[in-house]
Amino acid sequence: MQVENLNVETLRWRDGRLELIDQRRLPLEFEYVACETAEQTAAAIRGMVVRGAPAIGCTAAYGAAVEAQRHAAASRQHFDAALEGAFEVLAASRPTAVNLFWAIKRMRDCHVRMRDGTVPAEAAALLDLARQMHSDDVEINRAMGRHGAALIADGARIMTHCNAGALATAGHGTALGVIRSARDAGKHVSVIANETRPYLQGARLTAWEMVQEKIPVTLATDNMAGHLMQLGRVDVVVVGADRIAANGDTANKIGTYTVAVLARRHGIPFYVAAPLSTIDLAIADGSGIPIEQRDASEVTGFRGMRWAPEGVLVVNPAFDVTPAELITGLITEKGVIERPDAAKIVALFGR
Repeated sequence: MQVENLNVETLRWRDGRLELIDQRRLPLEFEYVACETAEQTAAAIRGMVVRGAPAIGCTAAYGAAVEAQRHAAASRQHFDAALEGAFEVLAASRPTAVNLFWAIKRMRDCHVRMRDGTVPAEAAALLDLARQMHSDDVEINRAMGRHGAALIADGARIMTHCNAGALATAGHGTALGVIRSARDAGKHVSVIANETRPYLQGARLTAWEMVQEKIPVTLATDNMAGHLMQLGRVDVVVVGADRIAANGDTANKIGTYTVAVLARRHGIPFYVAAPLSTIDLAIADGSGIPIEQRDASEVTGFRGMRWAPEGVLVVNPAFDVTPAELITGLITEKGVIERPDAAKIVALFGR
């Protein structure tokens, strides 16, 4: 499926409600899902209508804002109770992506500041903040893209894992934003997209984005990564992140750790592109990052087709953790941190 205007909005505010591209239907169908309550927004996050840490954060902010709009004419007591319920249901949607909790905290902080004012004024302020976080994310991604593009050689063959593109953010992308920016700088690049079992974000979403952009892309199953590296067909790996611990250990889509180990074995640079909002200074190292466990049906089949026998036991962690020692550099909106560690990461925040 081709989309005439690639500048599609992963999420948008229209007519008093949040609209999200239904990423479960890509690449065969393109449509938006409307969210008119915080519960509907949380269900969209949990059900993978929207995914990718930055996009989840922006979506959660709008989820709180949409609930605030619903109750803008209510009493202060009723409004406060409804908003607190919104924060709770959104926080329970997915556990690993720290941007979700970062966004909820910013919305909650706004709520605390505005509590002595009128309900309509607070509802308007919460929507303004969600919109600001949305636009800020696009600019942050473009800044990361500029910093990361400098690391990409002309002619580079770039492997990526999962989808960290415009669909995973408010726009432009993190890992794919680096690739887009390298292309925009006049470099001839190509992409190897690992399919990303079991939910196939690489096959369905990354490949789709690159085809739309007319950036050459080759789809590979996850277990081909080492073989392609061994053949000398990969020059650099760039991935996104869902949570980065204070020491640089990074949680990303399951299988990323395997790619990082293979990259180290073959002497291939391995970069992580992520905004500062993905860094969780409250977690010392990767062992403290909560790993989401998803339903067995994602492994035993896909979209109604079952290929595994009934009764088989299934393990389905959505993420794994790549130790900081395997990461060549962390690409952020403030620049690139080579060989990230706790001291370098704390310095990013001016502490």
